[in-house]
Amino acid sequence: MPLAVGTKAPDFTLSTKTADGPKQTKLSDNFGKRNTLLLFFPMAFTGTCTTEMCDVSSGLSAYSNMNAAVYGISGDNPFAQEAWAQKEKITVPLLSDYEHKVAKAYDVMYDSFLPQLNLGMAGVAKRAAFIVDKNGVIQYAESNDDAKQLPNFDKIKAKLAELK
Repeated sequence: MPLAVGTKAPDFTLSTKTADGPKQTKLSDNFGKRNTLLLFFPMAFTGTCTTEMCDVSSGLSAYSNMNAAVYGISGDNPFAQEAWAQKEKITVPLLSDYEHKVAKAYDVMYDSFLPQLNLGMAGVAKRAAFIVDKNGVIQYAESNDDAKQLPNFDKIKAKLAELK
């Protein structure tokens, strides 16, 4: 089960690769300033993940208008994430949880991803969403075992509107 609403969000620093070069992003840099939407996804260059990040990218201004930063988080390396973002025109900042520490801290990782294929992919992030308020407290938590099930963005936007 993902971390519960009301829980202090585990802080983290993750790498991202942008046109300007590598950058470190720290969750707590948003504390006191804005809310944060964390969108965990299994992996870049896959159908449902592409749909999710492209849809969120096209509506990114709505999140900004609700005083929310949005981050996509996966175990892909930052160079693969950057290539995927460029190919698909994804504008959501993508953070690399290459060692799966953040997915583990938020309790949203698979013990075995796609076990039927016997690929030995442990630690892959489940599709999950968390809203962390300006005080660093989780205000919304959703995790899906089915990698094809998108988060409930209507509920996410309603909660962000409340927190604005």
